Amino acid sequence: MSKEMLDRLLAGKLRDPDGGGMLVPPLKHIALARGLGKAAASLVAPLSLGKSFAVIMDPDTRAAMGEQVTALLAASHKVDEIVLSRLPHPDMDAVNGVIARTGTADALIAVGSGSINDITKYAAHLTGRPYAVFGTAPSMNGYTSVSAAITEHGLKKSLPATMPKGVFLDLDVMAAAPQRLIASGFGDSLARATAQTDWLMAHLLLGKPYREAPFMLLADDEDAMIEAASALKAGDVSAVELLVRTLVMSGLGMTLCGGSYPASQGEHLIAHYIDMRGENLPQAFHGEHIAVTTLTMARLQQRVLALDALQLAPTSDTETSTIEKFGPEVGRACWQAFLPKVFDKDATDQLNRKLAAEWPAIRERLRRVARAPVELEQALLAVGAPTAPQDVGLPLPFYREAVANARLIRDRFTMLDLAAMSVDPVEAGV
Repeated sequence: MSKEMLDRLLAGKLRDPDGGGMLVPPLKHIALARGLGKAAASLVAPLSLGKSFAVIMDPDTRAAMGEQVTALLAASHKVDEIVLSRLPHPDMDAVNGVIARTGTADALIAVGSGSINDITKYAAHLTGRPYAVFGTAPSMNGYTSVSAAITEHGLKKSLPATMPKGVFLDLDVMAAAPQRLIASGFGDSLARATAQTDWLMAHLLLGKPYREAPFMLLADDEDAMIEAASALKAGDVSAVELLVRTLVMSGLGMTLCGGSYPASQGEHLIAHYIDMRGENLPQAFHGEHIAVTTLTMARLQQRVLALDALQLAPTSDTETSTIEKFGPEVGRACWQAFLPKVFDKDATDQLNRKLAAEWPAIRERLRRVARAPVELEQALLAVGAPTAPQDVGLPLPFYREAVANARLIRDRFTMLDLAAMSVDPVEAGV
């Protein structure tokens, strides 16, 4: 059913469950099939990208697909290869480096996954050029999103960026990706449960905007993908197709919502804190961190949702305490981001009245969209993904620091905030 749903969505024939007619994504050219690397020229031809391309990749993605894509495109276009260092970090230095090296190319073509895609996407956005992406691993859900995860002035941000003109995901290449990257994508996809719980909680408690559409897109495939976790570990193409489609739908859900809200909440805040503040840590992929942080958030959410009553205290954080934790520059930036979540006594009293009257109903609705931590842990183990901080080389004291302070880096109100404001402390179960 989900393949049919994707086709209907791209054709503008899928009804919006939140009302307003049909869902209309701004991306029409998405291909998920075997052998797409051999069809690079015909896939790019309808996109009207111009006459000259800069193809951005790293040594590994060049070997996986980039050399083939470059050769095929060079038959009809002027093509420059831009080979970045292995495992490039998606920060503004990398983005500016790509801008400098791509010269006067009409369009940018990313060949890679997370970092390559984000760097290329944001470079295209800043220079007003179109871009397309040939994915090389089912490692994250950013292929079809309208934002890029970029570190700027030491702060990890989800920045508005250019939507790709085309997303081409060769299932043979995806299935041949390193197993860690496949497990990483699986970890990223499981964040749906904790992200939806957080986002819906902020909607029900604070009246924040919320949509069902992104979760409707995922509903058909999520159970099947979890059941196929062992097959994913073995690189089974059918199982990989389930994962790839889930990641594509997740990205489209973010695009339809105009931001990363449906796929990035408390679990991503913890991961962003790790990216920002971690020093001399072992290399780990984004989805590996998300696998661990999703389990942490699922346990925290389970503990909060087990409470029969919840009472909050006013925010105790201050600009001074935030600067003490993060330093002057990053601390001030974090405080400005956190300010919308500062609740004085009057605002907290209002929240407590709402909780006293509506908590049982709120709790039951949140339980319906959550997944049990034990279910998530078993699925992650089956696919070979990490489940504990030490599995990705994170010292436990630092990880606990990340869980405690991650709520300070953005304005999204999550269970991390609810737990921190609780009169009776709620531990995350790290």
